[in-house]
This record gives sequence, structure tokens and C-alpha cells, in this order.
Amino acid sequence: MTASDGGGPGVDLHLELSAAGGRRAALVAALREAVRGGRLAPGTRLPPYRSLAADLGVARNTVADAYAELVAEGWLTSRQGSGTRVAERVAAPAPRSVRPTAPPPLPHDLVQGKPDPAAFPRTAWATAARRALAAAPHEAFGIGDPHGRTELRHALAEYLARVRGVRTAPDRIVVCSGAAHALRLLARVLGPADPWAVEAYGLPFHRGLLAEAGITTLPVAVDGDGARVADIPRPARAVLLTPAHQFPTGGPLHPERRAGALEWARDSGGLVIEDDYDGEFRYDRRPVGAVQGLDPERTVLVGSVSKSLSPALRIGWMCLPSALVGPVVAAKGEREPHSSATDQLTLADLLSSGAYDRHVRRMRRRYRLRRDRLTALLAERAPAVRVTGIAAGLHAVLELPPGTERAVLAATARRGVAVEGLDLYRHPDAPHPGGGAGDGLVVGYATPPERLYEPALEALCDGLDEVLGV
Repeated sequence: MTASDGGGPGVDLHLELSAAGGRRAALVAALREAVRGGRLAPGTRLPPYRSLAADLGVARNTVADAYAELVAEGWLTSRQGSGTRVAERVAAPAPRSVRPTAPPPLPHDLVQGKPDPAAFPRTAWATAARRALAAAPHEAFGIGDPHGRTELRHALAEYLARVRGVRTAPDRIVVCSGAAHALRLLARVLGPADPWAVEAYGLPFHRGLLAEAGITTLPVAVDGDGARVADIPRPARAVLLTPAHQFPTGGPLHPERRAGALEWARDSGGLVIEDDYDGEFRYDRRPVGAVQGLDPERTVLVGSVSKSLSPALRIGWMCLPSALVGPVVAAKGEREPHSSATDQLTLADLLSSGAYDRHVRRMRRRYRLRRDRLTALLAERAPAVRVTGIAAGLHAVLELPPGTERAVLAATARRGVAVEGLDLYRHPDAPHPGGGAGDGLVVGYATPPERLYEPALEALCDGLDEVLGV
């Protein structure tokens, strides 16, 4: 039977009363087991006698007597004006582990891709949420539109045009739960018949989700000027690029190659998919505009707030060619199951009020200083190690001497540094650079708390010194 508080100050309570024995004994046994097993935590207030008796179909005195017996045994406490509660000294036994415990995380987190979680603009977000909820129409709390909230799509169209040079309209923006969700939807729309070209260095996760959709990926070599778009294989239906800041090697796509990618798309009937994962974070100059602005009908721009705000928000977007809007919305489904409508409304307010711009500028300064501290310490402690790519984003690549990547990873791990090697991101079908060239570390400098950042960099340099003797 389920016992509820009947509108009183207790709690909803599910109890199974045994058919054997009297009702009082069965109630005592059920309550004792609920406390012993941890379903009723210490301090939990139980329903009043009358409420529990009515829900269980027993006499009020039966409940009173059961409570009194458990109070006498020490399972419960009863005080005037406070009701009957689970005794504080009664603690549920710790659950036994059925699997070996995972090793503790390394103390110095320099893994790429994660913004500083402590920097989330809580006050600005809370203020925007209050305004957004007060202004939201009633229909915002019903079944979601698979296009995404109109307020957010209008705010994104204005913001992306102003900051990233994007040419789009609200009805050509589809809100999704992040870049991965966007790629899954595009993979579903384009289908598995034709391969996609991808940069020879990129996220294994993205290649994996395309493989799950039955899509073959063909690597395109990258260098200091980004992807070599002249080498895009002709059978490819789409090419996935990171033009603003090649991930992870760090070079921007050269202007001639930007034009070349679009020329390939026009000649082949293909599609350029632009992953604008950290396009707002350029430190050496103003951010370069998106490729999408050069040809909106041949480019899909994919963006999210995973780097600028938090990956926990699960909000991303696609700026689509007109012909793809309907198919993408159809692939997404009639209901919006992914991004919270209230979070979308809050982000729309954050964008429209200018609070998002202020936060990005603040984080740009913070991350630039962190990158500067990394490069300065390396120049002092490991001058033979070169930081490649442009000053941008939340990570940097440290170029290592050929054949040293694995040894450096082992040495830094012994010093408690979590960091990744460049080879992790190489496409499995891309040729490995000859002689072990291309070894490197991908260092994320955004995540560590400020007090731990310097120790993390020192430990990293200690690991480099052990292997390289610098």
C-alpha cells in the first residue's frame, strides 16, 4: 500500500504490509525495514497518525502504537510540535560495491575541451531566467517546437550576424542539444550512401557517431593553414571542417582554402559543415568571420554554448541552407525532447541583454592570460617545446620531438597530470607522419581552478624535463 501525507506535513510513504500477523505488527515491521534499508533517511518526518491510518485502512490507534514501539526501540523520535521523525542516529548501511572502484582522477586536469566550471555566470543567468520566465507566453510550457524557441532563434540570428558574420534568418536556425546532436541529425538527413570528408585530426567522438550512422569518413590532411581542401575526395557528400581554429592542431583555415572549400561544394553538389566550436575565442586579433557567411546555401554552421558557458546546458544550433530546414526538423521529430524551453528562453535573454557578450569578453581575457602563462613557463622551462597554432580557444598543442609522445604522457601522468596526446585525434586511416613526426600534447588550460593552475603547469614541465632533458 502507498501511504501519503494527506495534505499534512509528512511525506508520501510506500509501505508493503504483510498479510501474515496483525496489522500493528506488519506496520512495525514495514517501517523498521524502511529505516534499516535507508529508504527513510535520518530526520525524515513521518505522516501524522490520522493520515497514515486513512491511507493504509487501519485504525488510528494502530499507527500510534506502531510509532510508539519504534520510538521505544530507538528507530524513531517523537517531540511535541515536531511530529514523529526517523532517529538521527539510525544510519543506513553503506551499499556494497559490486564493481571495482574507479581510480581517482589525477589532481591536475589539463584535458582539452572543458571551460572553467567555476566561471559560469550564475548571477547573470539567474537574472536572465527571472526576466525570461516572467515574459514567457503560456505556450512556452507546453509541447516544444522542434525548430526551437522563436525567442532564441531571433536572438541567435542577430548575435551570429553581428559577431561571426553569419547570414541567416530565424526560420533557418534549428536549435539542438549540441554539436553531436547536430551531426547526428545531419547524418540522418544526408544518409549513409555517400562518405563524408573530415579533417585528418579531429574529435574521435564525432567520427564515431558518424560511423554509428553508417557513414564512412575519409581523412583530409591538415597543416598550418588548416585543411588541405584541394584534397577533398570527390566521392564525399559533405566535408566537416573547423575553419576558425582547426581542432586540435590550432591553425585557421587560410582564406584561399575557405574559398576552395566552397568551390568544391558548388562543383560537387556537396555540403560544407562548419563546426564553430570556439570561434569567439581569438586572442591575437578579432575573430575571423564564419565561412557560412560566404555561401549560406552550401554551408551548415554548427555552434553551441559548451565552450562559452557550460556543456551542462545542452544547447546548440544549426544555421541551415533553406532546402535542409524541413528535412532536419522532420528528422528531429514533432516534439522537442532535448533542449529545455526555459533554458532556451534564458539564453535568448542573455544574448539580447548583452550579458552574453560581457561574459565572453571576460572569459576571453581570462583564457588569454592562461595561455600566456603556459607559453611563458614553457619558454623558461622547456624552450625546445614549441606551442603551435594561433592564440585562440581553450587548448594549445605542444610540439614534441619525434617518438617522445608516449614517454611524455607517462611522465606527466606520474606527476598527476591528466593530458592527452595528439595522436589520439588522428583519423585511423590518415597516414602517420614519417619518423614519428607529429608527436605532441593537447593541453587544455581552461579547467583547473586558479589556485591549481600554476602547480599543474609546473608538474607538466617536470614531466617534459624528465623525458626531454630540457
